[in-house]
Amino acid sequence: MTGATGNIYVGLNEFADMMLALHFLRGGDLFLDVGANVGSYTILASGVCRATTWAFEPDPGIVRSFKRNIAINNLDELVTVYDLALGNSDAAIPFTIGKDTANRIASAGEKNVRMVRQQRLDALVGRGCPHPIIMMKIDVEGYEEEVIRGAKALLANDCLKIILLEWPKGSWIWEELLGHHFQRAYYEPFSRKLRLEPGDTLSSPNSLFVRDWDFVNSRVTTANHLEILGHCI
Repeated sequence: MTGATGNIYVGLNEFADMMLALHFLRGGDLFLDVGANVGSYTILASGVCRATTWAFEPDPGIVRSFKRNIAINNLDELVTVYDLALGNSDAAIPFTIGKDTANRIASAGEKNVRMVRQQRLDALVGRGCPHPIIMMKIDVEGYEEEVIRGAKALLANDCLKIILLEWPKGSWIWEELLGHHFQRAYYEPFSRKLRLEPGDTLSSPNSLFVRDWDFVNSRVTTANHLEILGHCI
């Protein structure tokens, strides 16, 4: 897959996470890409797996590049882009300017900001989804707790099986996900093994939470193999 800014490259830190998405997602699924940036996960989910993606990105400059990536890869029918932030309220909130792909929800007192629209994920999902939401990736530069607080009804829906997010900074996210029967997991893409503890080989560096372990395990072990850098995975 190619993008408006060139080929999409990933480092080892993201490899296990992306391979999990490739092994798990199927056509007819709905994947949420929260903090989509230029759309690396979206391109994999919809371009390779043919899943439907709802992608959320509040930075207008990044959104323009993201939409070019979608057009280049002919994914307009599978991808819906929401140019807004997700949080625990429907409001206008300050968003940093001038940090390129590292722009984020601004802290109190920051000056170089623009106002962007924020909505609760539960409010958007409540309007109707074309398919069950089965996987969600959240990468919002430290704003993960606010996204989760605005998505409690979604967390209670058993259709959601996987949440991938940056390491939670506090205990609240961990406790909230455990309360909804998610387990912290580690994925080893070469062996396609889900573990409760890190293995000796490459595994996800981020926080992976899985619900319905047997269902997820069945999917990743039966997915078609892909050739990546000369390796069949």
